[in-house]
Amino acid sequence: MRTGPATETDRPADRARLRPATAADAGFLAEVLLEAFNWAQPRFTLEEILRTPSIAHYVTDWPRPGDFGVVAEDGPGRPVGAAWARTFPADDPGYGHVDPRVPELTLGVLPGHRGRGIGGALLDTLVAQAARARVDLSLSVEDGNPAVRLYAARGFVTVGREGNSDTMLLRLTGTPTDHPRT
Repeated sequence: MRTGPATETDRPADRARLRPATAADAGFLAEVLLEAFNWAQPRFTLEEILRTPSIAHYVTDWPRPGDFGVVAEDGPGRPVGAAWARTFPADDPGYGHVDPRVPELTLGVLPGHRGRGIGGALLDTLVAQAARARVDLSLSVEDGNPAVRLYAARGFVTVGREGNSDTMLLRLTGTPTDHPRT
C-alpha cells in the first residue's frame, strides 16, 4: 500500500494535479457529494442533498476545524474530483460513523474523469494527510459500488453494516476505536 501522496512522476499525463481543499471549494465539494450519492445512477438532485441535514452535514460550513481534504484538477485547472474527511458527533453521525474521534471520508470523481486513477490518487493523498494528523479514517459504501475494491486495496476493512451499506475503517493510529454502529 502506498502511504504517500501521488507525485508528478507517478501520474500519467491524463491524470489530474492534486491540491489541498480550501473554503473556496465548498460548492465543488457539494457537487462531488452528489456524485458520491449518485454513484450508480441519478437518485438525488443537488437541492435534495443540500436540504437533507444528514447528507448536507458532509459539506456544511466547509472547512470546520479538523477538516482536511484534497481536490483533483484537470490540465486547465478545472476541479474533477475531491476527497475530504471530517468528524461527526455521536448525536449527528455520518453514514460511515464509527467514533466521534474518527473522521469520515467522502470521495468522488466527476463521471468524465473516472477510470484514470484519480480516485486512487485522491484516496492515497487523503490517507497520507490522516496519517500525518494521527487519525484513523472511516467511510460508508453501498452494496454494488465498485469503489469498495479501491478501499479494500488501501487497507480499509468492514467493521459494521447499516442498511445496504458497509461501514469500513482504516486504522492508522493503532488505537482501539469503539464501533457503536456495528
